[in-house]
Amino acid sequence: MGDSNNVNLPPGFRFYPTDEELVVHFLQRKAALLPCHPDVIPDLDLYPFDPWELDGRALAEGNQWYYYSRRTQNRVTANGYWNPMGIEEAVVSNSSNRRVGIKKFYVFYVGEAPHGNRTNWIMQEYRLSDSAASSSRSSTKRKDHSKWVVCRVHESDENDDDGDGDGTELSCLDEVFLSLDDLDEVSLPN
Repeated sequence: MGDSNNVNLPPGFRFYPTDEELVVHFLQRKAALLPCHPDVIPDLDLYPFDPWELDGRALAEGNQWYYYSRRTQNRVTANGYWNPMGIEEAVVSNSSNRRVGIKKFYVFYVGEAPHGNRTNWIMQEYRLSDSAASSSRSSTKRKDHSKWVVCRVHESDENDDDGDGDGTELSCLDEVFLSLDDLDEVSLPN
């Protein structure tokens, strides 16, 4: 079902947008109620879903999932919660060198806050900067579409030291020497 999200994409198309493209081409147009071509990022109420349940619901490209969601303070799912990492980065337009959005990072924890277990799931939530949001507001009485965010979720391959190990890693030479020790034990005559 994950490939069904790509029905609007031409053959061979890969979706690897930059931060600026996510904010300017997709999020600003969504907030202004303008059509976006290609219209490939689905609307998704993220918070009922755990990150491993995004496949088939969000636009999948490689090991990343993209979707629009409403900005909310409640980032709790059935099995855990998205915890902010405290990192926010400005998204700056290359052409005008002005801030067009903000990217905030979250990590998914399994369990109840604040005692959950950290996972390798990372979310980057993009929102419009205040000036971009106010300029894209519609004059209609519809929902406040400037509260939309676009999210990129992926499972990190990095093994972060979260206290499970002793923090030491073996070098290639250490592994070779340890394997030689194992061979000595096997080859010793009795």
